[in-house]
Amino acid sequence: MTTGADLHPRRKAQEGPSLPFRVPDSLETIRREVVACARCPRLVRYRERVAREKKREFRSDEYWGRPVPGFGDPNARLVVVGLAPAAHGSNRTGRVFTGDRSAGFLVRAFYEAGFANQPTSLRRNDGLRYHDLYLTAAVRCAPPENRPTPDERGNCAPFLERELRTLSETRAILALGAFAWDAVREVLPRVYASERLTGTFAHGACLPLGPGRPMLWASYHPSPQNTNTGKLTLAMLVELLNRIRSSFQPSETPRARHP
Repeated sequence: MTTGADLHPRRKAQEGPSLPFRVPDSLETIRREVVACARCPRLVRYRERVAREKKREFRSDEYWGRPVPGFGDPNARLVVVGLAPAAHGSNRTGRVFTGDRSAGFLVRAFYEAGFANQPTSLRRNDGLRYHDLYLTAAVRCAPPENRPTPDERGNCAPFLERELRTLSETRAILALGAFAWDAVREVLPRVYASERLTGTFAHGACLPLGPGRPMLWASYHPSPQNTNTGKLTLAMLVELLNRIRSSFQPSETPRARHP
């Protein structure tokens, strides 16, 4: 029976999803700080209530019930940013985009495009590995009605900023949905010493940050609302992922960073 760390005082605060790579200390530090975060009282109350009450079909599961850290290849050229953990997906499993329908759709696309070693993401330690891809989110706790506030996004922004600073091989950033698009645009000037981007969100949109900097790409979010209606199809997302991969430049020029 699990909820947040404060409901399980014997659980080590740094416990989190096991990582398949030997990550740099800075990414590990970010991961620990994410898991221990309690900056947003509304999100803390909700994530822990969901973990206590559970969904009927997951009644026997031990819910994670805490903030969910990023996951993937620390040498990734593609960083994918989602909205927030799903109440009975990542908030249950403890790994970003794991254990719900959005995760099933997204990871299938990653697999088809060659970024994942398997087409499913069901639970931590299920063998999933990402190659050349790091997956994270604009907000790290499950929000009520899947709607975090701009202030909650702002509280999580330092985590995203630090991840982007640490992921030094990044050549492309893919925002899943308009909320993530705005979250990424907020932190990019601080990470890459660039001007604030003003492009409009649309599936397939691409904004350059300038020489030596990544490209910002956009996709509709893989929510059931979008995938069930055909607004976003698997073929659309795989095609976009392939376009992004083809845009990678083998240049040895170091990326520009904020001093």
